Amino acid sequence: MPMTVGTGIPTDMKLVPDKARQLERLGYDAVSVGETQHNPFLPLVLVAEHTERLHFGSSVAIAFPRVPHVTANIAWDLSKYSGGRFILGLGTQVKGHNERRFSVPWAPPGPHLRDYINCMRAIWDSWQNGTKPEYEGEYYQYKLTSPFFNPGPIEHPDIPVIISAVNPFNARLAGEVADGIAIHGFSTFKYIREVLIPAVHEGARRAGKDISKVHVRGGGFIVTAKTEAEVRAAKERDRRRLSFYASTRSYSNVMKLHGWADEAAQLHRLSIEGKWDDMVGLITDEMMEEFCVIGTWDELPAKMREKYAGINTQVNFSAEPKNPDEEAQIKEIIASLKTIPAVGEV
Repeated sequence: MPMTVGTGIPTDMKLVPDKARQLERLGYDAVSVGETQHNPFLPLVLVAEHTERLHFGSSVAIAFPRVPHVTANIAWDLSKYSGGRFILGLGTQVKGHNERRFSVPWAPPGPHLRDYINCMRAIWDSWQNGTKPEYEGEYYQYKLTSPFFNPGPIEHPDIPVIISAVNPFNARLAGEVADGIAIHGFSTFKYIREVLIPAVHEGARRAGKDISKVHVRGGGFIVTAKTEAEVRAAKERDRRRLSFYASTRSYSNVMKLHGWADEAAQLHRLSIEGKWDDMVGLITDEMMEEFCVIGTWDELPAKMREKYAGINTQVNFSAEPKNPDEEAQIKEIIASLKTIPAVGEV
C-alpha cells in the first residue's frame, strides 16, 4: 500500500466547496473533519459533491453519543453518494466528556467500541445482503427492522472503519476489528514505534490480517511554515496545544514512557485550577522534538521521512498557499511525501 497524504478541511460549510477543490488540485489523497466545535459529517457531504477523487472521512466522530444504527446510516449514505470514497473514523473520547458533555453513560471504552463496530457491521450486512437482524452484544443490539427502514444495497458497502487510539488496548482493537488506526497527535514517535504499532500488529495477527493492509495514519504534530520565523510562531502555538493534551490523565502513558510522569501530574493539577497559561511553560523543547516534526516547507519532506518511514500508510500535512508559486511548492511537497516508504516497505 503506497503512502498517501491527508489533511483537514474547514468546518465552515461556506468554505468547503472551494477548499475541497483546491486540495484535490494540489494532489492530496484524503481530507478529514474532526468533531470539536461542529458536526463532523455535514461538511463531508460538500466534499463528496465538489470533488471526484478525494477520499474523505471523520477524524474522528465521537462514537458513543450516536448509537450504531445512526452512525451506520450516515456512513451508508455518504458511501453511496461519493462512490465509495467515505472512511468512517471513530473515537471514544474520555469519561468526563462522555458523561458531562455528551450525557451518555460510561463503560470500558475498548469493549464498548468493539461491540459498537460489530453491531454496525451487522446492520450493514442486513442492508446489503438481506440477512436477518439478530445481533445482540453486551451494549448494543440489532434485532428488529422491516423493508420500510432498510435503505437497501449500495455499490460500495465495505466502508472502512478507522479508530483513534492513544492506549494499547484500542490500538490492538484497531488491528483486530477495524480497518486501521488513527494515531492521536499526542503520541511521540518513540511511543508510536514501541507501544502502538506493536499493539496494532498483535491485533492484526489475532484476526489473521496482513498488517500491510491495515491503514495507519496520523501520529505526532506537524509544525511547519514557509519561513523560519513562521515556524517559530507555529511551534509556540503547538506548545500550548501539547500542554492541553498532556494534562489529560488518560494520555499519561505517553508521558510516562519518557520519564515525564511528574510533569503530567503537575499539568493535570494546573488544568483543574484553570491555569492554562501556566501550563505552557512546562512543555520543554525536548518534549516538542519528541512529539513534533518541526521545519520549514523546504525541510519538511526529509524530516517527515525520518519520522514516518515504515510505520504509516498515510501522513498528514497542512499548508495555506497564498499564490501560484506557493501552490506549486505545496504540490512538490505532497509528491515527495508520497515517496516515503509505507508499512511493509522498510
